[in-house]
Amino acid sequence: MIGPKNPTSTVCWCLSHRLDARTNRSLSGPARGDYVRELCARPVAPGVLAYDGDEVVGWAAVAPRSELPFARSRKIPHVDDLPVWSAWCVRVRPGHRGRGVAHSLLAGVVDYAREQGAPAVEGYPVDNRGEKVDLTMAFVGTRGLFEAAGFVKAADTTSVAGGFPRVVMRRDLR
Repeated sequence: MIGPKNPTSTVCWCLSHRLDARTNRSLSGPARGDYVRELCARPVAPGVLAYDGDEVVGWAAVAPRSELPFARSRKIPHVDDLPVWSAWCVRVRPGHRGRGVAHSLLAGVVDYAREQGAPAVEGYPVDNRGEKVDLTMAFVGTRGLFEAAGFVKAADTTSVAGGFPRVVMRRDLR
């Protein structure tokens, strides 16, 4: 779901926002897939999946913010000192978009973070105000998607994705 068709390609694998820039650059080709397999073997999963029958049709990344580059971000502020979890990538397989899969993924993110003891979960989507978001940047989600999942705007950011400002959306889990 998150790997490239060509396993020797050096593309995201949903690692570009999980790892510091140096580590991210050092992993190329199959090493990226190996790293994700190692993540999947840890006690805390790197994200949640959505299924249509036996087929994986969606993915959402979630982890404690303290383990991510977001913890040191100058563009995406900390709202407070709460040890929040971050959701930063929502991806739906072509052919399954527009069917509510992204909504199910965010519900899964909330449930999983709550099960792991997170006091709150944040996302950093674009505030596109209903305008179309380019598919290459749509992985960050939209403010409307997060609002539909019960998140509320917690802060503005100085980050931009696909030409749109990003906002901090938060859902309290306590």
